[in-house]
Amino acid sequence: MPELPEVETTRRGIAPYLEGQRVSRVIVRDRRLRWPIPEDLDVRLSGQRIECVERRAKYLLIKAETGTLISHLGMSGSLRLVTCGLPAGKHEHVDIELASGMALRYTDPRRFGALLWSREPLQHELLRKLGPEPLTDLFDGERLFQLSRGRSMAIKPFIMDNAVVVGVGNIYASEALFAAGIDPRREAGSVSRTRYVKLAAEIKRILAYAIERGGTTLRDFVGGDGQPGYFQQELFVYGRGGEFCKTCGSTLREVKLGQRASVYCPRCQS
Repeated sequence: MPELPEVETTRRGIAPYLEGQRVSRVIVRDRRLRWPIPEDLDVRLSGQRIECVERRAKYLLIKAETGTLISHLGMSGSLRLVTCGLPAGKHEHVDIELASGMALRYTDPRRFGALLWSREPLQHELLRKLGPEPLTDLFDGERLFQLSRGRSMAIKPFIMDNAVVVGVGNIYASEALFAAGIDPRREAGSVSRTRYVKLAAEIKRILAYAIERGGTTLRDFVGGDGQPGYFQQELFVYGRGGEFCKTCGSTLREVKLGQRASVYCPRCQS
């Protein structure tokens, strides 16, 4: 699933082509996403000028004059710019055609994504209960420490909870815990304030660096400009179970936490 850096990479890729442009029409070839695409999306969006493209957690917010298109890429979705009229492939479900002659094309082979319309997107049921953005001052080690008190759940699913902080998915949770030297199996409530300060700093650093590098290339993900990300080449633990630790040479171990594979170094993380 595309994570926060991939979504931010997409936002940065498409925003310059969308902002200030007027939508000429919307072509919907298949409404059957995770939630059905609104039947009147073409009526609502056509003729509207796109004011800005923002991101909240893993949701893209394409703000027009009278409302906002909320997009989630799901497991395999992507948004790319193409020339209007370019023939669509099997899984290319939606084109938002612009007066410029370009079109924003939504592709989703597994159809787990979403394209929804809202007049007040931050109050939408999918967004209103989300925690703070990780790269803002609202997120820090003190927040993690306070919210973790009395929590017996493992620290990795704790920091992946969107009510605690948004956008720390499986890849970046694994990498941040390694960088902070914390075993992903540790009870969240047993981690000290000092270590949470370190962990929060590593989450910020790694996410910011991944955005800079264009995100992590997953099988189905490409950025808004059609180019893949490059952060995967620099992963320390994610997807490397059974391989040698790049830091100490120990064999990396893989366990299941919250139904997700988690890789860690038994020597570097405690």
